[in-house]
Amino acid sequence: MLLNILKEVSDLVQIVQGISLGHIISGKCSYFFDIVFLLSIRIRLYCLPLYTIKTSMNKFLALACAVVFLLKTVKAEIITYKAPESNLVNHTIKVDVRQGTGNWQPVDVYTADVAARFDAQRIIKKTAFTYFDCSGSVKLRVKLNQGNIKEVRIRPTAYGIKPEVKGNIVEFELSASQYVSLEVNGNIFENLQIFANPIESSRPTKADAQTLYFGPGIHKIGRMVIPSGKTVYVAGGAIVEGSFVIDHAENVRICGRGILTQHPVQSDSVKPQNTTGTFSKFRNDHLIIQNSNNISVDGIIELPTGYSILMGESKHVSISNFKAFSATGNADGIDIFCSQDVKIDHIYMRNSDDCIAIYGHRWNYYGNTSDIKVDNAVLWADVAHPLLIGTHGDTDHPDTLQNIRVQNMTVLDHNENQLDYQGCIALNAGDSNLIRNASFENVEIEDIRKGQLFNLRVMYNRKYNTSPGLGIENILFRNVNYNGKRANMSVIAGYDDKRGIRNVIFENLKINGALIYDKMPGKPGFYKTSDMANIFVGEHVDGVQFLRKD
Repeated sequence: MLLNILKEVSDLVQIVQGISLGHIISGKCSYFFDIVFLLSIRIRLYCLPLYTIKTSMNKFLALACAVVFLLKTVKAEIITYKAPESNLVNHTIKVDVRQGTGNWQPVDVYTADVAARFDAQRIIKKTAFTYFDCSGSVKLRVKLNQGNIKEVRIRPTAYGIKPEVKGNIVEFELSASQYVSLEVNGNIFENLQIFANPIESSRPTKADAQTLYFGPGIHKIGRMVIPSGKTVYVAGGAIVEGSFVIDHAENVRICGRGILTQHPVQSDSVKPQNTTGTFSKFRNDHLIIQNSNNISVDGIIELPTGYSILMGESKHVSISNFKAFSATGNADGIDIFCSQDVKIDHIYMRNSDDCIAIYGHRWNYYGNTSDIKVDNAVLWADVAHPLLIGTHGDTDHPDTLQNIRVQNMTVLDHNENQLDYQGCIALNAGDSNLIRNASFENVEIEDIRKGQLFNLRVMYNRKYNTSPGLGIENILFRNVNYNGKRANMSVIAGYDDKRGIRNVIFENLKINGALIYDKMPGKPGFYKTSDMANIFVGEHVDGVQFLRKD
């Protein structure tokens, strides 16, 4: 009977020979699912006699074999993009990629500025990055020119990637949709970031009248305002110098695999394109989304001189497969003001200021901020916070920042000299705002250079605030794991009796392998549990718990 099933499956898979996962995902091969449905019917027909048999393992084995046999016929895929020659191209690192025992394919490498030092002295260094699309796991071969290789690490370390070193060549496997940093001999600045993007699910064409299409090559656009209903497509292999504004618009999509930069691109014979003009009423940020609805940003890489994305008074915004590098002052990653229903998923950001900041009122943005979801984020703050919530608000009309969910986040680094701005996860209520109902789950924090793990304060920072915050309440930290020795003492502190912090739960907090909870072994009875976590719990704080949940 199993042979009959496999014979019928083998007939059907002749139909799907040559179908790639990219076609399936993009919907270009809708009949694939009809085939799967037909297979399920045939398998059930063959398995009917087995219902009279008490051994259910035969049915399971038949179904499993058929499904595995079918899926193995679906071809994996790699898509690479040729870089246009410019000052952004890195010629010292060579990268090749392949799947299985297939042929190696070259992948071009780019450079980006990062902040090596940002205090009285400002030191900018060149990091490197490369990108390609793939379905399934791939093997990377990286040829470096950094002298004798003594140590190689690939982060996030939770991925468990084990590199193999052969002279000045490093080889390793990477799963689809993983964004990683390859670092040699502890050098975190002249490192290589690798972005294994998923295959694009829907790619617009030049012929679409509603699409602004930037194909491979260099484009200089100045500042461009995108109207409602438009799609901006930045193809892989494209470099677009300029910035975008989405203002009082709806149903706008920015997507692709290419690069947006605010830095001058130097190349032979590149002429500026026509633009919609320069608008001094807008800040000089890279992508501004304000007073807009139903906005999607997917797949692009940004090299900004201001914020990577500034979002204000907007709703129903999706940001996915997004990457950014910055090195200048106040060059935050994604800053959200007075917005609702924002989803951020699968991002890698290395910034010279806060990577993600969630605020209330500032400038001309008014209203509460709510329903923010961050998932699968890799954050690297060379300056300031990886994640900040609070600070800005409206003293005269207090804001509420609520229903914020962060999960599956990795902090690769946090480096901040000023104590007021430390905290891998910082909740700083100011300007009479209230932060409530926020959760942080499955968070990995690596050995940060300088800063705190947690900074929860109801504060009055006279540099930015006109009043203290109102409070912080109902906060959950679940499955936060830190491995390192350099973190400073964390802080949880209210402001006064009416502006306090309450109901903060740490569930399965792990520091250097030790699970921190109220009845943990080795804790002296006269110690606070927070002492074991190196967290200072100050006044006007109530309901802090450290729990263990299996």
